[in-house]
Amino acid sequence: MIITASVALTGLLLAIVSAIWIHYESLRYLSVRLSNVPIKPPLRLVLGVFGVFVAHVLEMLVFAVLYLSLIPFERFGGLQGNFPVNFVPNFADAFYFSCITYTSLGFGDIVPTGWIRLIAGLEALLGLVLITWTASFLYLEMTRYWQEH
Repeated sequence: MIITASVALTGLLLAIVSAIWIHYESLRYLSVRLSNVPIKPPLRLVLGVFGVFVAHVLEMLVFAVLYLSLIPFERFGGLQGNFPVNFVPNFADAFYFSCITYTSLGFGDIVPTGWIRLIAGLEALLGLVLITWTASFLYLEMTRYWQEH
């Protein structure tokens, strides 16, 4: 039990740190690069939105990989839903579950069990924080570009 908890929590911590790092570096890169691109401000904002969208997808991928790493071991729990008997969720299932969790869309057709419930709950909280961070970033970028224009 202690080993199971340690592995699950270590994986969770690594996923959280990785997602925050990806987000920070993406926002920093976009902030520096977009100001140096010789294009009109509206197009800069579109590129910024696309850039943060890619960052969010990468962050969801981090959690999808974590789910896929833990699912084969029954002691961590799994993903349950309207799957056939003895079905093992694949990458698409794990990524879909990560997307609906990260965006706080909510569970319906796939439900976590065991330790994966804790991971999913904290992924939802992290998604909320990072999406809010993105909104703040885009607001500041819009303010900066509108002052130039």
